Amino acid sequence: MSNFTTSVTEFLLMGFSDTRELQILYSLLFFLIYSACLMGNILIVIVTTFDSRLHTPMYFFLRNLSIVDACFISITVPQAFINSLVNNRTISVTGCAAQIFLMIFMAFVEFTLLTVMARDRYVAICHPLLYPVIMNPNICMQMTLTCLFSGLLYAGFHTGYTFRLSFCQSNVIHQFFCDIPSLLKISCSDTFSNMLFLLGSALVVGIGCFTFITASYISIFSTVLKFPVKEDQRKAFSTCVPHIIVVSLFLFSITYVHLQPSSDSGSLKDIIFSVFYSIIPPFLNPIIYSLRNKQIKEALRIMIKRKLSL
Repeated sequence: MSNFTTSVTEFLLMGFSDTRELQILYSLLFFLIYSACLMGNILIVIVTTFDSRLHTPMYFFLRNLSIVDACFISITVPQAFINSLVNNRTISVTGCAAQIFLMIFMAFVEFTLLTVMARDRYVAICHPLLYPVIMNPNICMQMTLTCLFSGLLYAGFHTGYTFRLSFCQSNVIHQFFCDIPSLLKISCSDTFSNMLFLLGSALVVGIGCFTFITASYISIFSTVLKFPVKEDQRKAFSTCVPHIIVVSLFLFSITYVHLQPSSDSGSLKDIIFSVFYSIIPPFLNPIIYSLRNKQIKEALRIMIKRKLSL
């Protein structure tokens, strides 16, 4: 690089529109989605915490998933609607690094939690007599802590390995939030090893978790189909189908976004797909679980009835 090239001190995020009216409209839309997502996930946390009937491993993991979803969407959406509202797209290098670390951490924890939830359903349906022993509270806590600590290591490695690079000339990130693929495009360092480690680790984690989830549900469905009572089959499927929907939505959306070659100039299509993976799954998770889960709906009804009777 030439001697007069200077390193960037801040990055410029890409907006959805340059028209002021549309910027305000997008900020309002982001705010409504964020509010609905936050309320839905917090509601699940409250219901599963205060209703003693829901103090089971299944709802313990669901509560943790809701907490992760609320944190996951809080990393990008509030800043997105504020930036759109005040028409300010700058983000500091430190802020960008923090956003990348938290995004990777929350995405890793969410996917590994979904994997643990598949094991929980497998044990509950295929080995019901051993369920209290295999999925005891200590084991559930250990699995959750393993997801968290391994997520910290995973996010810390990729964040540190990305920001060892030099960023010069262009400081425009063709996304509405900081992500590693967009940063690698504007780096003036050799990024081959970064792309190799990023793709390799993502494939190991993604394929490993997906294989485990698939194997779990193959065993689950083969067991459920042997149930003599159709009502038992229906109950088992009603607890498994929402989990499959959540896993599929999260996995395929995030895979498509990161394997989709985005243009150097950035496009609205790339941003829309990023919205789909970073906002839609946390937004839909509470809807999928609450609308299809009779126990949560019943617990919510009782909680509202008690509050109204006070």
